[in-house]
Amino acid sequence: MLQINHLYKSYGRFQAVNNLTLHVPKGDLFGFVGPNGAGKTTTIRMVCGLMLPSAGNIVLGGVDALANQKEVKKQIGYVPDFFGVYDNLKVKEYMDFYGSMYRMNSKEIARIADDLLELVNLSDKKEVFVDTLSRGMKQRLCVARALIHNPALLVLDEPNSGLDPRARVEMKELLLNLKSMGKTIVISSHILSELSEMCSSIGIMDHGNLVTAGRIEDVMEGVFGSNQLVITLDGGRETALRIAKEHAKVKVDSAGEHEIRLSHTMTKSEIAKMIGVMIENDVVVTGFHKQEGSLETLFMRVTDNEEGQKGGKENAAESDC
Repeated sequence: MLQINHLYKSYGRFQAVNNLTLHVPKGDLFGFVGPNGAGKTTTIRMVCGLMLPSAGNIVLGGVDALANQKEVKKQIGYVPDFFGVYDNLKVKEYMDFYGSMYRMNSKEIARIADDLLELVNLSDKKEVFVDTLSRGMKQRLCVARALIHNPALLVLDEPNSGLDPRARVEMKELLLNLKSMGKTIVISSHILSELSEMCSSIGIMDHGNLVTAGRIEDVMEGVFGSNQLVITLDGGRETALRIAKEHAKVKVDSAGEHEIRLSHTMTKSEIAKMIGVMIENDVVVTGFHKQEGSLETLFMRVTDNEEGQKGGKENAAESDC
């Protein structure tokens, strides 16, 4: 569906996007992850035709986006991270306005707008002025507007920014519903827990580089291996950390006051032996269990060290989801 090939965007000496290659298959819900300034929004704007790349190309549905900008833009629905001001438009008028931009006739707009407003749970707001809606309602309306011409690709840039918890849940349910309908979606967000619940694949950017990308389960296993261990304790934290760090088959992912998370390649007997050594050294171990890797831990692992950034530069040219 979406193929990005060796994409660059530079501003003088500053490299906002550096040699990004990425494939998002049809029907996928792909999540862009990265700190502020990582290059997510710049990439999204280039995909949507709002910004030209310095080098590289973008292909959507087999069509070269740079050579056929008008044709490709008709296949994209874009939801920015801000809504804009519509002081004198009602919700129905707002949908009519955007439908007319795609040269749809009034009957077609009315029929599709009714269906989309029902999809985003705003059917009862058709005669309400847009600027009186809550931020969550405005974001859902923006999704409905982006879908009015039935685009092949829906792109959302930080759609949950500034939303309250209830509005974020409603947005997540809406996107999952669209995914179940077969819509291809690209979403950028810094709310990692929500992305892990929605997305089938992710790409992590840092300093303009695509550090890693792929199916979430594949990326997790590639970074953490297949085994993670959580040890809970009520004393002896520093001793437990020292013992874990000295073990050749263990890497400490994070350490809280009463919990240590490890990636490891130990056998069950080796785990039992390490826990036994901790107890013998007066560590108060209250429990331990296998734990699946979290997106938050993955993000910190691949972006918070020079090795991860180096790996991103080496792997950016061939990341396939």
